[in-house]
Amino acid sequence: MSIHSIALAIALTLGVTSAQARDLVLGISEGTSGGTDHARVVQKYGGLAEAIGKAIKADVKVVFVREFAQLEDGMKSSRLDLVLARPSDYPARGLRDYGYRYVASVKPEGQCLIVVPKDSPIRQLADLKGKKIVMPEKVAYMTKFCRAELRQHGIDLDKEAVTHVREQEAVVFYINNGFGQAGGLASYSGAARKWLKDGGTVLHRSVPQPYSPLIASRTLSAADVAAVQKAVRELSDSAEGQTVLKTIGMPEGFDTGTEDKLRGLLKFLGE
Repeated sequence: MSIHSIALAIALTLGVTSAQARDLVLGISEGTSGGTDHARVVQKYGGLAEAIGKAIKADVKVVFVREFAQLEDGMKSSRLDLVLARPSDYPARGLRDYGYRYVASVKPEGQCLIVVPKDSPIRQLADLKGKKIVMPEKVAYMTKFCRAELRQHGIDLDKEAVTHVREQEAVVFYINNGFGQAGGLASYSGAARKWLKDGGTVLHRSVPQPYSPLIASRTLSAADVAAVQKAVRELSDSAEGQTVLKTIGMPEGFDTGTEDKLRGLLKFLGE
């Protein structure tokens, strides 16, 4: 068993056995982002856990959930009292399938960006038919997101020539080097930020959807959920809270008005 798995097992066990003592577990998933570990995530999100704990008079322990299977299992068993996770379809399943309740999501919301080269003759989504399209891995959340968005505009990716690549940076590489005529990027990705900074062309921006939602299990009372919601919403109102937000890489703060969108996300994705 890896160090990460051991840490998760210990923390999840604590979440079960000491719930009466108000020791709670905040599960953090940063998607497929690499280059981090349990210790760094604990340090990164410690301020957020402290703010949440202060609001509900609890000791909130941060746990890095690297694997999606662990995240799913932690929600299914309610061993994760709170979950802050991306991709957003996992918290959406927490609401739909595992009895979790909505707290908030991070600003700004996420979008699928359909990008094309600067000199592209593609002017509208209908022009994508018959073109070479590059997308992240077929099972990736953003691919599902882009697929759903394009489907609503009459583009069925199952009927198009689509190349799937592992990293979103590869989408940019393929387009810049003529291996693809259009591609899909997550608006919050480093690849998209660089594309925009370099003056890249965005053909289409999808409908916004909740990004990195925060949800709470049934181990928390309705009063607790309301208190957590208030605490995270007000982080941007103080210098101390702004420091917490900058530390977790979410300087614009939390949005507590996206529950309906999150509850409708899986239907939008076709799940």
